[in-house]
Amino acid sequence: MTALTQTTQGAIRTITLSRPDVRNAFNDEVIAELKAAFEDAGKAHDVRCVVLAAEGPAFCAGADLNWMRRMADYTRDENLADAACLADMLHTIYTCPKPTIARVQGDVFAGGVGLVAACDMAISVDTATYCLSEVKLGLMPATISPYVIRAMGARASHRYFLTAERFNAVEAHRIGLVHEVVSTDALDDKLQELTQALVSASPNAVKACKQLVQDVAGKDIDSALMARTVAGIADIRASAEGKEGVQSFLQKRKPNWLL
Repeated sequence: MTALTQTTQGAIRTITLSRPDVRNAFNDEVIAELKAAFEDAGKAHDVRCVVLAAEGPAFCAGADLNWMRRMADYTRDENLADAACLADMLHTIYTCPKPTIARVQGDVFAGGVGLVAACDMAISVDTATYCLSEVKLGLMPATISPYVIRAMGARASHRYFLTAERFNAVEAHRIGLVHEVVSTDALDDKLQELTQALVSASPNAVKACKQLVQDVAGKDIDSALMARTVAGIADIRASAEGKEGVQSFLQKRKPNWLL
């Protein structure tokens, strides 16, 4: 039985965690399926946006208990291999060439926070609770840390990594983990606003802008970075969509990438 469901409506691919009976906790099978699903979405020519959603009252509770029981007896080498699969899956989501949105309809714990942080955008219901609970188990959120720290910053990470406190959606928004907090009834309307904005933009420009943020964030503003950004704007101006976008604006018509 698959741990995910996938649907495509127009140019929007929705990948849904479908194990509500275990609060959408992940194990090695879920990790493999998520990686494959995002790889496929990234390659699909008809997809312009990917939504990560979940069924049931929880978005993701982190690691599955049965998986954790197996891990308890792993050797260090087995743990290295296991953690590498999780790291690879998160990196696949983060580097997906299509823009990604986490649709958070419920609680998010431990590794689930990494899923949210690896997406480009996140919308949360106001009733969701968040927790980086690893230290309560004698562990640390090491594999998800590059994405979580990028999302919520080092200062907030110092607190919530170390204390394992639960925090609400308003706090998740304040520290930058999520972009919008809405009522349950308004969740899909807000999601539609974002997806519509994404599919209306130049697909090539959206892809390039996503890469731009990843390339520039945290880098020193030096001659190498300046040269890279100069080359970036020159390349995209000369691209087919770059020329079409400027011409359509000047000619007061719709660009040809609009669906």
